[in-house]
Amino acid sequence: MAKTGIADLPLHYGSAPRWLFDRMVRLSGVISKFIVEEHGESEFLRRISNPFFFQSFCCAIGFDWHSSGTTTTACGALKVALEKEDIGIRVVGGKGKVAMKAPEEIKKVSKVYGLDDDHLTQVSRMVAKVDNNCVQDGFSLYHHALFISQGGEWAVVQQGMNPDMHVARRYHWLSDIKSFVIEPHTAVCCDIKNPKTLDLTAFENLQIQKLSLELVNEAKDIKRLAMSHSHEVKITPQLLKSLERLSSINPKDYSELVGAPGAGAKTLRALALLSALIYGTEIKWRDPALYSFAHGGKDGYPYPVNRAEYDKSIEILRAALESLKDSHERAKALRRLSEFV
Repeated sequence: MAKTGIADLPLHYGSAPRWLFDRMVRLSGVISKFIVEEHGESEFLRRISNPFFFQSFCCAIGFDWHSSGTTTTACGALKVALEKEDIGIRVVGGKGKVAMKAPEEIKKVSKVYGLDDDHLTQVSRMVAKVDNNCVQDGFSLYHHALFISQGGEWAVVQQGMNPDMHVARRYHWLSDIKSFVIEPHTAVCCDIKNPKTLDLTAFENLQIQKLSLELVNEAKDIKRLAMSHSHEVKITPQLLKSLERLSSINPKDYSELVGAPGAGAKTLRALALLSALIYGTEIKWRDPALYSFAHGGKDGYPYPVNRAEYDKSIEILRAALESLKDSHERAKALRRLSEFV
């Protein structure tokens, strides 16, 4: 259960006009149905979790392929389309306040598909907590969309905002990987890297995870330990309360620690810094973003995935677009896709 990629996009405000959104709903429905019928629900979710495929998909259905609105509008269109014609996949959540309705919507979808809503609610919650609190890259989440199949598999597309840099960052997740908190990325794509990023999910920081857990569970007086290093780590009364609360919970692993009440970004950061100071372990600081694909592979930008994955994504999308009955709409969609790739 982990991320499969990250993408950065310029931060644009506003929304798609109604006529464009209606077209996106129609096209996204046709493409989704084709992919599920030809390749299955699992492959559809795998493609949604692929940053390059998702960007190509957004371009094909007609939205600005290089703006933050790509994510929110495309997910909104998919949500409407998959509610109109149930192909075995639904979308819950969305942008802003709509994202907060995810638990309520999960219950409804779970009832329809006969799924465990508690499990899916926990997935939704943990995915958001990890991207907000464990990957401290300067982006705050404002969009969260959870794709759920009738078989219980899922994918997540969510987005964070950094208004100072005028950039939004997109995070993709898929349900078939094992951990929320250990080296979750298989493809990470962005235009801007932040060297001051604290990625607590990085493999290099596994020891920091272990020591943070030990500090919480084994320290008899975590307040004394924290205050003894207060000249190096900013310790506030609120932070002390959070640390003591976590110590009383006694989490069994780092994932449970991250999911615990009070384990916010500042608390996890303080635990990491205190662990490094007390135990002498070095923290690795690196942005998980490794590639840029904002220009779809043109102008020398490296691809976010290997060439076979790239070609497969385009092949699936082109085949789906060829299934459109309206020849004029089909031609325009194929042209938009060609311009992107």
